[in-house]
Amino acid sequence: MSRKGVTIGIDVGSTAVKAVVADEDGHVTARQRIPHQLRVPAPDRLEHDADQAWRQGPLAALDRLIRPDIKAVAVAAMVPTLTAVDAAGRPITPGLLYGDSRGRVPADVDRPAQPLPSVGEAAEFVRWTAAAAPDAAGYWPAPAVANYALAGEAVIDFATAITALPLFDGTGWNPAACAGYGVTADRMPRVEAIGAATGQVHGSSAVLASGSVDTLCEQIVAGADRDGDVLVLCGTTLIVWTTIPEPRRVPGLWTIPHTTAGKSRIGGASNAGGLFLDWVDRLVGPGDPTGDFEDVDPRRVPVWSPYVRGERTPFHDPDRRAVLDGLDLTHDAASVRRAAYEASGFVVRQLIELSGVSVSRLVAAGGGTGVRPWMQAIADATGRPVHVSGVAEGAALGAAFLGRMAAGLESSITDAARWACTERIVEPHPAWAGAVADRYRRFLELADRPSRGANPEA
Repeated sequence: MSRKGVTIGIDVGSTAVKAVVADEDGHVTARQRIPHQLRVPAPDRLEHDADQAWRQGPLAALDRLIRPDIKAVAVAAMVPTLTAVDAAGRPITPGLLYGDSRGRVPADVDRPAQPLPSVGEAAEFVRWTAAAAPDAAGYWPAPAVANYALAGEAVIDFATAITALPLFDGTGWNPAACAGYGVTADRMPRVEAIGAATGQVHGSSAVLASGSVDTLCEQIVAGADRDGDVLVLCGTTLIVWTTIPEPRRVPGLWTIPHTTAGKSRIGGASNAGGLFLDWVDRLVGPGDPTGDFEDVDPRRVPVWSPYVRGERTPFHDPDRRAVLDGLDLTHDAASVRRAAYEASGFVVRQLIELSGVSVSRLVAAGGGTGVRPWMQAIADATGRPVHVSGVAEGAALGAAFLGRMAAGLESSITDAARWACTERIVEPHPAWAGAVADRYRRFLELADRPSRGANPEA
């Protein structure tokens, strides 16, 4: 099989659409970033202008990158997401995002135990959106909106669809379950296998491929596939996945299949990523993303409990709130900022320790890898070297590989591992070790006594 050919991967992210053109060796030959607003209309809500972020953004990225030799295009996106669309596939309701309160499962609903504690969020998104727009032509997550804009195909992959349990039963949309949430199965998107050819991109000979969840796309090109490898995805959401040889259940953590047969991943998503760190920057002023903390005394750093909008893994508690502990008049903006980066690193360490896995290597990927103080804090907090991925747009790169599968240029998803590359290795700083260990203990103590948000209606 000849592997010659270039493909486009598009990642619909929390704050931007990122897209790359990749050749057969995984080299990025062109890239685009189309920013959009992450809207927080209330403390417990998180949404997009779905038309801007999910439809116009992918179209703009494709328009800037498309060329005659492109073989395929594939879209990655976060989960869960949802909007209602009209007959032309244009969103007519807010684009609901993971963690939005409109996805909360009512307390009186009896749910069987699931490997993913957040199961039910996507279905509740459907319930809310169907009530808000009962006459909509469809109820689609972000990749279906993007794929319809690119090729007239409202299609998603099985990994995205399965997050909509119980509406999607593993083989198709369950009509009875859909009716219970106020929709009909024919208004849900088509579901195809990951990396399948699903249509043709408008105005091009390129194939539209079925992409997948952003974290899966990141994983297939990160190279963190050996037992004990930890993949840390540093985006708006902080996500930690540890590769394990067989499934295991740990309260609070998620266990999902690995793309390598017989392996699994354990860990989950946290709000202590870019969403938290950007908020801290807005409070104390932005720091230097290429700098370090040479002027900060390692012993004089406060401790953040970083849950400004609740926490997902391992607490699954939307009402937790942030605490800054040990602050005094001698602290400055740099020490508060260092505390924020450490808190993100402490979450990584906590999720690893809860998994009970013997760690072999930490691999960091995602747009946040360009923020050197963040990478240093993860290394210091975990006491381990951090192997930083060579491509920040990992989800888009993984989607580009799935495009190659749809175009017949690849036969196995595991071959994406050859695209993995390391830009640099960040070593823990010995001078920080003792003080950081003390602060980690304080971080865990704060987690045991969570602060709660005030009820504005009380």
